[in-house]
Amino acid sequence: MSSFQQRYEEWLQQQLEEERNPRRRELLARGLGHGTVEYLRSIWLPAAGSFEHLYAQWEVRDVAGGYCYLDLAYRPGGAKGGIEIQRFDSHVSDLDVPRFKELCRRHSLLSLDGWTLLSVAYPSITDEPHLCKEMVSTFIGRFATERVEDELSWVEAEVLRYGRRVLRPFTPLETARHLRVSVQHARRILNQLVDRHLLEVTSGQQRMRSYRLTE
Repeated sequence: MSSFQQRYEEWLQQQLEEERNPRRRELLARGLGHGTVEYLRSIWLPAAGSFEHLYAQWEVRDVAGGYCYLDLAYRPGGAKGGIEIQRFDSHVSDLDVPRFKELCRRHSLLSLDGWTLLSVAYPSITDEPHLCKEMVSTFIGRFATERVEDELSWVEAEVLRYGRRVLRPFTPLETARHLRVSVQHARRILNQLVDRHLLEVTSGQQRMRSYRLTE
C-alpha cells in the first residue's frame, strides 16, 4: 500500500468513526469522487504535507436554510475554507442553464455565510499542478495570517493581504504603490514582517528585492 493510500484511508476512516451525522456519514461511507482523491494525492498532500484540519463531504447549512456538502473543508481554528473540484464534463460541457444558476447560487450562499472558496477545475490537477500547489499554499497561508493580523498595524496586515492576492513574490516598489507610501517606508514595513517570520526574502542579499509569504 502506498504512503498516500495509507494516510488517505486513515484520514477518511477517522472521520467516519467520529461522525454522528447520518447524512454526512453515509456520504463518507460511499467514498470520495475520483477528482477529489486525485486532488488530495497530487496537489493537497504534496503542498500541505498533511490532512490536518481538512474534512471531506463537509455539511453546511446555508443562509437559505438548506444543506449542501463541500468536497473538502479546511477548518483550522473553526475557519471556513471550502474546496470544490469542478469536473469539466459535469460543470462545463453538459451544464444547462438551471444547473449553472444553481451552482452560482450555491457559491453565493456559501460566500454570504463567510466561506472562502477555492474552486479547482479538474483538468488543472494534471495540466497545471504547480499552479494548483501554489494556490494551496496561499489558501492555507490566508488562514494562518488572519490569526495574527489582529496583532499587526493596518499597513502590515494590508501587506499580508496583498501577498495573498498576487500569488507570487512582490517587490518594495509594488508594495509602495499599493500602500501609497514611499519605497523606503515600504521596505521598512517589509523588513519588519520578515523579522516576525511572516514574510521571507526570495531574492537579494545585501539589498532585499522581493518577498513572499512565509510557507
